[in-house]
Amino acid sequence: MKTSRLVILKFFALLFILPGLAGLIVSAMISTHYLVTMPTYPVTQELRTVPRNIHGTVVYQTEQENRWLNEMEYGAVAVFLVGVGLGLTYLEAWGARQTQASDEEDSLKERAR
Repeated sequence: MKTSRLVILKFFALLFILPGLAGLIVSAMISTHYLVTMPTYPVTQELRTVPRNIHGTVVYQTEQENRWLNEMEYGAVAVFLVGVGLGLTYLEAWGARQTQASDEEDSLKERAR
């Protein structure tokens, strides 16, 4: 694989890994915030009837809050995994390129002898 393609692959791997990781951190912060601010019992007047287990404590949230946090968590995981996949592809291609360069260097040394 050409060096320019490896650079592009590494760029896109980081382009997905970093925002995915940031999304996971933000969703964890929101879950921790929910743990402190949400009621631990259902409040039907506020439509807080959807349970969420956070670190062993059940809090109740609205349907919209549940959907929003789930979408954020799953989206962040998906973006992160795409980045990891691209990163592994980059590492595989980079390793193959290093092996090829090493083989070429060895063959040049043998020819020189």
